[in-house]
Amino acid sequence: MAMFVHLTSAANVPRIRRSGIRAVSHGQGGARGAYCFPVLASYTLTHQWTRELARFGSQGGGLVGVQVRLDDEQRVLVGRYGDRVREAQDAVRAAEAVRRIAALEDPRGWEVFVPRAIRPREVHRVRAVSQVTGWRYVPDAHGVRPCTCYGCRVRGGYGSRRLLERLPHPLDGPPPPVRVLLARIAAAGDPGEPAVLREALHWFAMRRRGPLAQLARLAAHPDPEVREDLVWAVGHWSTPGVAELLAGLAGDPHPDVREAVATMAGAEIEVEATEAEAEAEAEGAPDELTTD
Repeated sequence: MAMFVHLTSAANVPRIRRSGIRAVSHGQGGARGAYCFPVLASYTLTHQWTRELARFGSQGGGLVGVQVRLDDEQRVLVGRYGDRVREAQDAVRAAEAVRRIAALEDPRGWEVFVPRAIRPREVHRVRAVSQVTGWRYVPDAHGVRPCTCYGCRVRGGYGSRRLLERLPHPLDGPPPPVRVLLARIAAAGDPGEPAVLREALHWFAMRRRGPLAQLARLAAHPDPEVREDLVWAVGHWSTPGVAELLAGLAGDPHPDVREAVATMAGAEIEVEATEAEAEAEAEGAPDELTTD
């Protein structure tokens, strides 16, 4: 049996003891499963992902290590984190994944993806882990100029505001204040210069909520690129009225706008399905778990 460790929030432990580890993470090729790492002789290497995962916070109680035993013949994906994006991770047996990572001179940044849920009987034990073990961002990132693009920065992270102000990204911020963006949209006229409107919507897309009432008129703009950018900008907002705006654009005459609406709606449906699946697992889960 191959031994791995899965890092998760301490708040998830009761559910894991009842029903195992859900297949909610997305891996190479869109597969759903759970990420883990082989238990090696080195505690630091085994739990190397702790600081990186801690940057995104936990649901309470910090992170814990859930050790799981998988059958040696279980098929998994193994490779470095970046290989996932290039779909270059290898599909191997669990035992081979352990052997391959243990033989590496520097296994930092490697990961194992189990393309299914991990059953309760496969959970070996749950242990507390040091919250300051491992690297952040990428291995050997210390001393390297951090990237402040929208994709790399962590919203609300320690020192993130000062870092963004010190190293502003030419395309991704810090964004202008809302009042400035609304003034630019108003100055663009009616229906408005598309280039000016699209630039303002680019900045609005980085917000979690915003002045939907002032932007709603752009849904009737004659330029389809403006209407599409409106969907990408407000589709993930928590502001009331977003669903109604997207519903109105679902029948837009331009296919790119309709596709953007379908994509945003699909992401919302997937979140709801994941929550429903979690509730179903909790209701039908076994009541006991044998651990060491």
